[in-house]
Amino acid sequence: MRSEFDLIAALVERLPPPADGIRVPSGDDAAVVEARGRATATTVDAVVEGVHFTPAFPRRAVGRKALAAALSDLAAMGAEPGEAYVALGVPEGVEDADLLELADGLAEVAGREGVSVAGGDVTRAPALTLAVTCVGLEPPGGRLVSRGGASVGEVVVVTGELGGAAAALLALEAGSSEESELAPQFDPRPRLEAGRALAAAGVTAMIDVSDGAGADAVHIAAASGVRIEIEAARLPVAAAARERSSGAEAAIALAISGGEDYELLATLSPDRLEAASEALGPGTQLSEVGRVMEGEGVTVLAADGRELEPGGFDHMRGSRSG
Repeated sequence: MRSEFDLIAALVERLPPPADGIRVPSGDDAAVVEARGRATATTVDAVVEGVHFTPAFPRRAVGRKALAAALSDLAAMGAEPGEAYVALGVPEGVEDADLLELADGLAEVAGREGVSVAGGDVTRAPALTLAVTCVGLEPPGGRLVSRGGASVGEVVVVTGELGGAAAALLALEAGSSEESELAPQFDPRPRLEAGRALAAAGVTAMIDVSDGAGADAVHIAAASGVRIEIEAARLPVAAAARERSSGAEAAIALAISGGEDYELLATLSPDRLEAASEALGPGTQLSEVGRVMEGEGVTVLAADGRELEPGGFDHMRGSRSG
């Protein structure tokens, strides 16, 4: 294996060139980035082998997933992406070629989403780990959205489809090598443009669906001091989730608690729903799935009125609840 500094140099060579606003890029003691006179949103997200991905994941896919997951947090704020910083923990036995593949995955997402990887660190670790810090900017003339703005009487909406990432994980565990089937796990796409469009359209609270729609709705409810009711039958369930499930209710369970779809769950006034759909454009589906009520917590209702468990991923337990 290369020395630490040779490895860092080799990794940096794989990344896109720094943006104009970065005065001192990766390779120095710290990155120097010009202030841009706008509010910033900063997030830290880590992926760890054995928790967020398995040894079956191609290393390039791990790099893609690590950066995409962090950028999804910026999407949930309605932010423009700026810089990313990557701390890489490397266990014994990982080859240089594996790490260069990781860098290629990072570079692929960075180039596609317009992000500069401006710095980071490499160190030994018990498990392969990528901790990614991303900095985003408030759009010019726009606004950033938190989880805490939902109000009673508003509706709950979600972009795209749910359950596809959980279905992809089931496919991987079943031995599938079909690229399109595994793409939700190997190449997730953060909804950066959609997040900015929804923020401009007036959503009041927003979160990315990383732990599961039910669990992530709990975060909005808690931050906003409200109760959220979700109608399971209105959830946009991905076709792959239906195909990988034993029945309709099992498919809905994947949509509610599967997680890692990186869609956006938001609240807004009912009279802004049409404007929000139009802001997203014809390429992105927006589904009304529930409502905001007085109280606390989240209720997921089946078509027959039964309450379903919101579930979701617990990072400290390393498992899904519900």
